[in-house]
Amino acid sequence: MSRKKDFITRSAELPAEALEKTIEVAENAGKLLSHDRAIKKSEEYWHRLGPGLTTGASDDDPSGIATYSQAGSQFGFQLLWLAPLTFPLMAIVQEMCARIGLVTGRGLAGNIRVHFSKKMLFLCTTLLFAANAFNIGADLGAMAKGAQLLYPTANFALLVIGFAVVSVGLQIFTPYVKYAKYLKWLAMILLAYVVSAILAHPNWGEVFKNTVLPQLTFGKDQLLIICAILGTTISPYLFFWQTSQEVEEQILMGRTSIALRRGATKEAIKSMRVDVWSGMFLSNVVMFFIIAACGGILFTHGVTNISSAAQAAEALRPFAGNYTYFLFAIGIIGTGMLAIPVLAGSSSYALAESLKWREGLYRKLKQAQAFYGTIIISMIIGLAINFVGLDPIKALIYSAVANGLVAPIVLLLIVRLSSNRKVMGDWANRPLTTVLGWAVTGLMAVAGVAAVVSLF
Repeated sequence: MSRKKDFITRSAELPAEALEKTIEVAENAGKLLSHDRAIKKSEEYWHRLGPGLTTGASDDDPSGIATYSQAGSQFGFQLLWLAPLTFPLMAIVQEMCARIGLVTGRGLAGNIRVHFSKKMLFLCTTLLFAANAFNIGADLGAMAKGAQLLYPTANFALLVIGFAVVSVGLQIFTPYVKYAKYLKWLAMILLAYVVSAILAHPNWGEVFKNTVLPQLTFGKDQLLIICAILGTTISPYLFFWQTSQEVEEQILMGRTSIALRRGATKEAIKSMRVDVWSGMFLSNVVMFFIIAACGGILFTHGVTNISSAAQAAEALRPFAGNYTYFLFAIGIIGTGMLAIPVLAGSSSYALAESLKWREGLYRKLKQAQAFYGTIIISMIIGLAINFVGLDPIKALIYSAVANGLVAPIVLLLIVRLSSNRKVMGDWANRPLTTVLGWAVTGLMAVAGVAAVVSLF
């Protein structure tokens, strides 16, 4: 039994070791060049990035990539204006979440438990868990399909199981200080989509024209895809993850109790804002380039029905070439490896804080068994979705509906918490931030209703 356990642990550690060696090589190369002033500034900027960067990057998971691909293939460049529109809205929401975590020293669910009713808390966490489990299942399937694009003879079932085991192993057996560093570097895989769009050679004049001049037909299909984009960019799991990661970062600094974590310095808030806005910018840049690539190639050639990220890669290949195809495929796998731990982790943080379990990725397995158990259960449910005959697209629809129901409720609580001076002190929302927060809440309520209506 001991040998078997050692083998499983070792298997889970191998991908982390390979990634760690790659990171060490990159960091050593950076040190050789660190005498340059511009490089020093870049290095300082990189060190400021953390939870905001990984949260923003995880938003562009395989499910999100499929949504953006569908937007481009079905409507060309018409919806590119959504990228600059959703960027500040997304950043404002995530900044409120990060500020709540920094100032209160608690995760989002912990704050909801303290300041709101238990019914509200359990409604949010139940819907979040369900939505994330469906999303994990869809992302695992998409990653397996992405791997098959590179290795067509690979077995789908083994790939899905393999990705699930590696993801769980990294979360459980890798210390948080290393794990956070891996997620940060994995975020850079998103640049593959920027390069793939450039290689696709869209009409850049038309691209930038549609970026600043919205085109709305008010047709049912266009409105539904707009709601889908809003739902996949402003998602509840990002709210919970962002807040909890700010707390984890403080714990790494030795602030192991709520009393020690409570309050925030001006420098901490400044660094957080740089981190959050950078992460959300990356997320929306990637959305922009995926829509541009699919709009410029697939829509132009009459390929208007894309239902998955893998299908988008396959459809691009005949027109945009092998490089675009391979970059799209690699991106699917990389973003899945980044997003799945965020999905499972956000569910676990929410439940643990709701039920007052010991929680945190900085803890070892035996120190937080219920917390890690929730991660494992989320992964098992996601894994099972790929073997029970449930269509991955239906899984995404169910996930979108659950997100649509919970997002406005959680946003309402976030705006109220971050505006409350008794909770936030000097770091409470400014009036404009509160107004924009309520605007996003209203917008997501409309998107949620549309997601529910789309089922009927």
